[in-house]
Amino acid sequence: MSFLTLGGAAVRRQAGPMTTEQNTPAHVWSAVQDAPVQELFPGIRARPLWHGDNGAKAYVLEMDANTCWQGVDVHEPGPEEVFVVSGVFNDGERDYPAGSFIHASAGSSHVPQTTTGCTLFLFYPEG
Repeated sequence: MSFLTLGGAAVRRQAGPMTTEQNTPAHVWSAVQDAPVQELFPGIRARPLWHGDNGAKAYVLEMDANTCWQGVDVHEPGPEEVFVVSGVFNDGERDYPAGSFIHASAGSSHVPQTTTGCTLFLFYPEG
């Protein structure tokens, strides 16, 4: 089992020493502190951690206190999976404290926001 340590700044990716039968890296890692920062809205930043060949991707999203997504976040083309690393995340309907996991089906939507600030791990299995 491998662990991802969240916290930290430029995407440093390393292939592990093991490879698959197709001779591709079996492990790819990145550090949050090394990931480039993309400001999506004032006080809301995304840090890309990984993009797969099939369109899958993983990010860390940092939301400052009292921030709100501008508009509705629609999950297309596929689902979104969210793990609340720290703080309290609100999807426009309810609060999710640190340690919460949310699966949002493809086509669903919400308005991400927080009053306390939060850090989220986001995974898009289908892009």
